[in-house]
Amino acid sequence: MAALARALSCQTGVTQWVAGCSGLLQTAAVPGHCQQMLCSIFQRHKAGPFQLSKFCGGLIQANGAITQQNRSFYNRNKHLSAKDSLQPSEEKVGAFTRIIEAMGFTGPLKYSRWIKVAALRMYTCCVEKTDYEEFFNKCQMPDTLNSWFLVAQLHVWMCLVRLKQEGRTGKYMCRYIVHCMWEDVEQRGKVMGINSAVLKEDLKRMVENFYAALFGYDEGILCDDHVLAAALWRNLFNRNCDDPRHLELLVEYVRKQVQHLDALSGEDLLLTGEVNWRPLVESNARSILKPVSPVYNDEGL
Repeated sequence: MAALARALSCQTGVTQWVAGCSGLLQTAAVPGHCQQMLCSIFQRHKAGPFQLSKFCGGLIQANGAITQQNRSFYNRNKHLSAKDSLQPSEEKVGAFTRIIEAMGFTGPLKYSRWIKVAALRMYTCCVEKTDYEEFFNKCQMPDTLNSWFLVAQLHVWMCLVRLKQEGRTGKYMCRYIVHCMWEDVEQRGKVMGINSAVLKEDLKRMVENFYAALFGYDEGILCDDHVLAAALWRNLFNRNCDDPRHLELLVEYVRKQVQHLDALSGEDLLLTGEVNWRPLVESNARSILKPVSPVYNDEGL
C-alpha cells in the first residue's frame, strides 16, 4: 500500500503502476473482490494511466478505512480486556447455592459448622468487651439505649470491614452478625420496658441510621481524617459535638482499631470470632500491637 501511494504521488507510468499494485495484491489487507478488480484492470492497462490512477486511489482510501476500523476494533478490545483484568475475580457459585445461602443454610461454606457460633461470639465481643462507660464519659454522650447502639454499631462496622476480606464465608458471617445485633437491640428494648409500638418505630429509625452510617464510615476509612471525622460527627455524635478533641480521639480510635483487626488472622476470625479491642485512650496510640492467637478446641469453641 505504501508503494502504491508513492506511485500515485509521483504519477509514474503504467509499468510502475502494475508493479505497485502487484505488491498490493500480495498483502492480506486487501479483500478478495478488490484483488479481482485489480486483475481485471491489469488486463486492460492499455486504457491509460488516468483510469488506473483513479481506481487505485479509491482502493487506497478503502483499504485505509478498513485498516483504521481494524485498528480501532483492536484498541477497543484491548481496552475492554484491560478493564476486565482490573476487576477482582469473585468465586463463582451456582443459583442453587445462592438460594440456600439466602435461606440461612451454611453447608456449602467453609467452616460451616462454626460460622454462626463465630459470628455470635464476634458480636458478643463488640458488646461485652467495649467500655461503654468510658465512651460516655470521654465523649460526653448521654447514657441511653440509643447511645449504646451508636457505640455498638461502630464496633460492628469495624468487624464487617475486616470480614468482607474473607470471601463468601466472611460475607455470610457479616449478615449473621447484623442479624444478632437487631435481635439483641429488640431484646434490650423489651427488658427496658419500652412500649412495643414505640420500640418498633425506634428499630425502624435505627435500621435507617445504621445503613446510612455504614456508607459514611466506609467513605471515611477510605479517605482522610477530615471525612472520617465528619462521618463520626454525623452518626456517632448525632451532629452534637462542640469539642474537636472528642472527634480527634474517635478518629484515632477507629484508625488504630482497623489496623489492629487487619493484623488478625482470617482463619482464626472465621473459626472463633474472637476480637480484643484496644483501649480508647492510650499513651502511644500509633504503636502496632501483635495480636494474640486464640486457642480453641476441635469444635471451634
